[in-house]
Amino acid sequence: MADKSADLTDTLTSHAAGDTRAASRLLPAVYDELRSIAGRFMARERKDHTLQPTALVHEAYLRLVGDKDPGWNGRGHFFAAAAQSMRQILVDQARRKGRQRHGGGLRRVTSGSAIAIESPVHDMLALDEALGRLERSDPRAARVVLLRYFAGLTAKETAAVLGVSVSTVEREWRFARALLHAQLVPPAAG
Repeated sequence: MADKSADLTDTLTSHAAGDTRAASRLLPAVYDELRSIAGRFMARERKDHTLQPTALVHEAYLRLVGDKDPGWNGRGHFFAAAAQSMRQILVDQARRKGRQRHGGGLRRVTSGSAIAIESPVHDMLALDEALGRLERSDPRAARVVLLRYFAGLTAKETAAVLGVSVSTVEREWRFARALLHAQLVPPAAG
């Protein structure tokens, strides 16, 4: 795994430096992990969603490699950028569909679980709004959510990407989940 991660980091560095051959090595090296990230995103979408995980991977990949200087600093940064790109694609699609079908109206997400971030999210726009508020108030906590929840990184990998301790990541993760839960799940009627 360490060799694979080092090879990927070398390929990302070469791509960022303008090596055109690196781009042809990049997709095969990251495809399975990108597909996993896309699968996690799509598992939280409506069952009738028209975008398939493969299409999401391809669109996100095209956005990622289209940047002249993506600024990737290794595997973690690349997958965080991929998760952010997928999130934006799904938000853009949700906005388009909302305008077309429902006049852009938003609905609150409901969940029977104690922490909504761990359950399926059926309203990408509500989640995006909540993450936007979190990004404005606590950018690092929002990055932790992006890396842990969307990119699927472990606490240790997230700590390495952010340059903080694992305990800091775990604390930010607990805080962010509680905050997002409070914003996404309406209080129980009593």
